[in-house]
Amino acid sequence: MDIRTQTLANGLEVATISMPFAHSISLGIWVKAGARDELEDETGIAHFLEHMAFKGTSDRTAAQIASDIENVGGFMNAYTSREETAYFIRLLPDEVALGVDLLCDILTDSQLPAHEIERERGVIIQEIGQSADTPDDVVFEQFNAASYGRHTLGNSILGTTQSVSGFSRDDLGTFMDRYYGAGQMMFCAAGNLSHDRLVDMVAERLGTLKDATHPDRQAPVWQAGEQIDGRPLEQCHIVFGLSAPKASSAERYALFLLSNIYGGGMSSRLFQQVREERGLCYSIFSFSQLLSDNGVFGVYAGTSENQLDEMLTVSTAALADCTYSITDEELARAKQQLKAASLMRRDSVGGMMESTARQLILFGEVLDRDKLIADIDNVTKQQVMDAAANLLSGSQPSVALTGPHSSFQGHGWLADRLSA
Repeated sequence: MDIRTQTLANGLEVATISMPFAHSISLGIWVKAGARDELEDETGIAHFLEHMAFKGTSDRTAAQIASDIENVGGFMNAYTSREETAYFIRLLPDEVALGVDLLCDILTDSQLPAHEIERERGVIIQEIGQSADTPDDVVFEQFNAASYGRHTLGNSILGTTQSVSGFSRDDLGTFMDRYYGAGQMMFCAAGNLSHDRLVDMVAERLGTLKDATHPDRQAPVWQAGEQIDGRPLEQCHIVFGLSAPKASSAERYALFLLSNIYGGGMSSRLFQQVREERGLCYSIFSFSQLLSDNGVFGVYAGTSENQLDEMLTVSTAALADCTYSITDEELARAKQQLKAASLMRRDSVGGMMESTARQLILFGEVLDRDKLIADIDNVTKQQVMDAAANLLSGSQPSVALTGPHSSFQGHGWLADRLSA
């Protein structure tokens, strides 16, 4: 597998992963701007613009965009995250020219038709409504607000019904003009392809693209807040978490291993102690979300109201135990799972495209496979225990709860449990 990168004269990055054994290719364009880069009155506009990219160019209607890719058996999609917006296509190697043409077309010549804006506005409002009816979506939105307050990281990626209802064509165009430039974009491709040929095709279509504004990001201040939504539900959905280091931190592998040991799978402490031994919930897991300048380590669980207190007591105690007690077996298993996930991703053209793009955006380089494995292997038990201790001593928790909550003893009680 050969990974090559090249920067065009206008600053646009091109990365390819040659996978000669693959029967397909994945092509994607990453824009290094996401929901956190919106202005105060733009909440949800990055996501809205992502939807509009497929709604027509000078040469293709929305229906033609869909049929062009599906006529050759391809698949096209996009997503908006906190820090990036991605547009990608998967198709057969013989159709690489079509894939490049389609992606470049929708990213440089989107017409933002007025009738499509109105139609898609309704679609997104339906998406917001669907999310609002999904408690485990709601609780994560609340957790972000509790953690980041009025910072844009505390906003919903989807926006609100009010904000989405107010966006005009000019608003969408302004956001696109601000961030969709050569220096803020990366073209990444993986599969059975030629690097030089792909670079030539991208250069022909995007080589004259001008630069745009680089996001001026302000690091958030951890709020350690509390958000409660007492809607009548069968279960209480809760997320609590602590401030964590950024993605490029030397501590990241220790954090990933800690998350695996603590709440990453069926053999984890949370799953075994909370679900298997006590039957306090059906779903529980921990997560590490590390961004360019900050991170969060958290836990999600859904449980009945009368078992909430016990579930939190066991969960917080299990995290505290990780500060002084990690076994050789737990560490070995977590390392093997982390390494296996990384290596298995290399079998997928989509997985390799995604991970390569993310690494280049976050670290400015593609992490060497052997070095990655060695870095994971070199993490010690003490480093994992130190990572747990740093989390617990570094900040007060944020907490969000959706559902019945009369048994919840409050943010202060949870903070005391995590500092004990």
